[in-house]
Amino acid sequence: MHKLNRISYGGTAAIVTSMALIMGLDAVHATEKTIVSALLIAALADNITDSLSVHIYQESEHLSQREAFIGTLSNFATRFALCLSFVALVVLLPAAPALGAALGWGALLLSALSWALARERRANALSEVAKHLVVAAVVIFVSRLIGGWINTQIGG
Repeated sequence: MHKLNRISYGGTAAIVTSMALIMGLDAVHATEKTIVSALLIAALADNITDSLSVHIYQESEHLSQREAFIGTLSNFATRFALCLSFVALVVLLPAAPALGAALGWGALLLSALSWALARERRANALSEVAKHLVVAAVVIFVSRLIGGWINTQIGG
């Protein structure tokens, strides 16, 4: 198993989920504590669930116990570390700059991961980066819309 395989799923999930949570919760005017709590819940509870899913999938693909364990642990550690990087942005920066920094950081991370994977596969790196950023933008946009809709329906 290539090293990028071990971090690609968890890395992508952590990056896009973190950006979507930050933007969606900002739309409902969530406090810093609420955003940090959501990010940490994703970093732990959602991450453990995803890591278990990755582990079971790897077992179904008949990977050795060692490879499945390494893949599971790599997925968990990657997601956890990346989620914590978004927590740091939210904690260390004022609200408005934190939003921009989170989007920029996420776009940079996703672009770097997409670029590296494309290069490894000998695919068009710019095309791959663009496709992945568009998908992430859609997820973030929909999260923001959901937050805005909740804010108008429930009030703030």
